[in-house]
Amino acid sequence: MSFSNCKESTLHSKYRSEQGDASGGKCNSESKGAESDICTQTKEEGDELEVPKESVDFKVIYNKNKYDVNFLLDSTVGQLKQHLQDIIGVPQSMQKVMIKGLAKDERTLRELGVVKGAKVMVVGSTLDDVLAVSTPSKQDIQDEKMATASKEPFCKQKQHRKVLDKGVPDDVMPGIKNTKDALPPYPLSGMLNKSGGKVRLTFKMEQDQVWIGTKERTDKIPMNTIKGVVSEPIEGHEEYHIMGIQLGPTDASRYWVYWVPAQYVDAIKDAILGKWQYF
Repeated sequence: MSFSNCKESTLHSKYRSEQGDASGGKCNSESKGAESDICTQTKEEGDELEVPKESVDFKVIYNKNKYDVNFLLDSTVGQLKQHLQDIIGVPQSMQKVMIKGLAKDERTLRELGVVKGAKVMVVGSTLDDVLAVSTPSKQDIQDEKMATASKEPFCKQKQHRKVLDKGVPDDVMPGIKNTKDALPPYPLSGMLNKSGGKVRLTFKMEQDQVWIGTKERTDKIPMNTIKGVVSEPIEGHEEYHIMGIQLGPTDASRYWVYWVPAQYVDAIKDAILGKWQYF
């Protein structure tokens, strides 16, 4: 090989080397750029992923029975009540959840310090419990059917005479006949239930509930679950009525209230059956 050919070969090799380096640098730069884009894209996608919600296992104790529950820590007490409704058979509105005292519906389990293995107490009455206070006997049901067939007034029926014959309660609110008044801002008290015990009615319009209170307990009944309301004046005391609040599907599920002041009867029916009044 001549000297000129050797020199030319060397120059071509150097040129190819420089071109390769430039090309390689460009490829490396592009590769790094692409890699950076992928990382950025992955990071952005990662930002959109939802963080798994934290749940907790605890025990719910109701009526001496224990239930294993798994629930989200950031859920509220109100949501827990809704979840428990089908488990323990107590309507949401009639439950009281005890977590270091009475827990408010808007508080979360995390805020209340519920941890794994914690015990949460629930108190409340089922619809059957409420009806048990005013459930008629088989004889009462038979008497009611006979009275209905003969259209005998409530105050003449045997099952109601047992309460009415005790006379007007000393502390009952004054009744006024032939008058229609709006519900007062305080409970209607001094009335009697089927067992002859004192009962009061409190209307919570903002919660759409009527509270039936006795000496033993207060049952909070959603008004939209009440099937109907019947009433008749008490003969000889027309300023007062007998009222039946139907809590279940049949007439036998009526919760009877005696000595209801006549001036409030229409307002009670309007409130329960959906005609809202603001007082």
